[in-house]
Amino acid sequence: MNKIAKEIKTGGQFLLDSISDTSIFTREDFSSEHQDIFNMVMDFDRERILSQKEDIEKFNPDLSLSLLKELGELGLLGIDIPEEYGGIELDKITSAIVAETLVQSPSFSVTWSVQTGIGSLPIVWFGTDQQKQKYLPKIATGESICAYGLTEPSSGSDATQAKTSATLSDDGKHYLLNGEKVFITNGGWADVFIVFAQVGGDKFSAFIIEKGTEGFSIGPEEKKLGMKGSS
Repeated sequence: MNKIAKEIKTGGQFLLDSISDTSIFTREDFSSEHQDIFNMVMDFDRERILSQKEDIEKFNPDLSLSLLKELGELGLLGIDIPEEYGGIELDKITSAIVAETLVQSPSFSVTWSVQTGIGSLPIVWFGTDQQKQKYLPKIATGESICAYGLTEPSSGSDATQAKTSATLSDDGKHYLLNGEKVFITNGGWADVFIVFAQVGGDKFSAFIIEKGTEGFSIGPEEKKLGMKGSS
């Protein structure tokens, strides 16, 4: 019997491993499609975002969410979402092009990056088909805003030290979550939250929680030193 071993990469190991030249790209390597997307995003950034950057930085939720929906109309909230769930399912080079362009407005760029990254990718990668059908189409249009709830008052990147717990109900039909999260980007205006919690004392998992769920509350906005226009 052949024994197959699978190497599991952990933490920041990718920073130390060797990579092939096929994993590296520059603007000179853009395909015509990549160049078209780059030009489109540059135009949008200049005409719609940078022209209103001062208003965004004053914390204007209506403006930021309106711009997010405009990006949704262009398909740029669904780059990593499969077409069957309302996305356009393009490559990581496209994601990098959009991210690098939007970063000229720090506040808005983090709003976009959570919507298209850590706030939605857990559903894309690990959600059930039912969950994907329910949440992803609205996330891809900006109708639903998402957030990623990991950081707590006493823990951050050391995720497994989180104190939030999830306890299975006696009838085994649902989990009861108890805990507190802080510094959650998009937290003040999100509709869907990916919340991480300890399960059974020795496991760590994520839960989808909708705004308005009984017992779930959102605190006041933080007064930040930078990225003041983001929630």
